[in-house]
Amino acid sequence: MVQLTRIYTKGGDKGKTSLSDGTRVSKHHARVIAYGTVDEANSVIGIARLHCDGETDEILGRIQNDLFDLGADLATPLSENPEYPPLRILSAQVERLEQEIDKLNAELEPLNSFILPGGSPAAAHLHLARTVVRRAERDGTLLAEQETINGEAVRYLNRLSDLLFVLARWVNDKGRKDVLWVPGKHR
Repeated sequence: MVQLTRIYTKGGDKGKTSLSDGTRVSKHHARVIAYGTVDEANSVIGIARLHCDGETDEILGRIQNDLFDLGADLATPLSENPEYPPLRILSAQVERLEQEIDKLNAELEPLNSFILPGGSPAAAHLHLARTVVRRAERDGTLLAEQETINGEAVRYLNRLSDLLFVLARWVNDKGRKDVLWVPGKHR
C-alpha cells in the first residue's frame, strides 16, 4: 500500500524526478512524458465518468485503476533481476478490453461515415479521453523506440482508445445520436 505523508519533497526543483526504481531522470524524459500522459488520460476519464452511469461508469472505473497500473509499469524500467516484482500490464487486461469492445460494438448502429466528437456530454468527454489516450500511445511507442518496455503497455493503450470510441458511440443511444461527418459540407 502506498502511503503519502509529504506531498512536496523539493526533489524536482532542478528539473529531475525519480523513476520507481530510484533512477533520476529529467522531467522531460520520454518515460516521464509517457506515464504523465497516461495520468492525464486518467484525469480526463474521471471527468467523463461524471456524465456516465451504470455499466459505462463501472468500465471506466476499472480502466482508471488499470491506468494507475500502466503508469507504474511505464515508471519502472525493465530489469533482469528486479529487487521486487514490478507491476506490469498483463495480456489478460488487454483481452478484457477486446471483449468489452466486441460486446458493446455488437449493439451499435453500423458506421457509414466518420463521426464528429459530440452528440451528448458523455460522448464528447469520452472522445476527448480517446484522443488523450492516442497521445499516450504515441508517447509510449516513442519510449519503446528508445528503451525496452513491456509491450502489453502499448497494446493496452491501443485497445483502450478503441474501447473509448465504442463507448462514446454506445452512450450516444447506441450510435443513433452520433454526429456524422459530411465531407465538404461547408465549402
